[in-house]
Amino acid sequence: QVQLVESGGGAVQSGGSLRLSCVASGITFNNYYMGWFRQAPGKEREGVAAIDSDGTTRYADTANGRFTISQDNAANMLYLQMKRLKPEDTAMYYCAATYAPPYGLGFFLDHTTRVGYWGQGTQVTVSS
Repeated sequence: QVQLVESGGGAVQSGGSLRLSCVASGITFNNYYMGWFRQAPGKEREGVAAIDSDGTTRYADTANGRFTISQDNAANMLYLQMKRLKPEDTAMYYCAATYAPPYGLGFFLDHTTRVGYWGQGTQVTVSS
């Protein structure tokens, strides 16, 4: 049984930093795309950052240059380092995984319907 559990969310002021973590069980990162998605109130869920088993990364435009996705394959851990946070980054952040996709990371980020597994989410709130 696949389980993804996020942690590290919280409330910060604009310009602050947070590091989200996701521990995965029931899968190994080989042959999986792993990613972070977010959903703000009243908005659709959107991709933030993704990484494949080789360590190749892809970011949404809103995250590029401020967020860094990484993973520890041995520990089955996924991370999202977020810097220079803005109020518009306020959302529930979800860890996500998809097994052996026949498409690229960009497609994975753009299509939430292709995500195979979701975590329960961790709230990030950025105040101005």
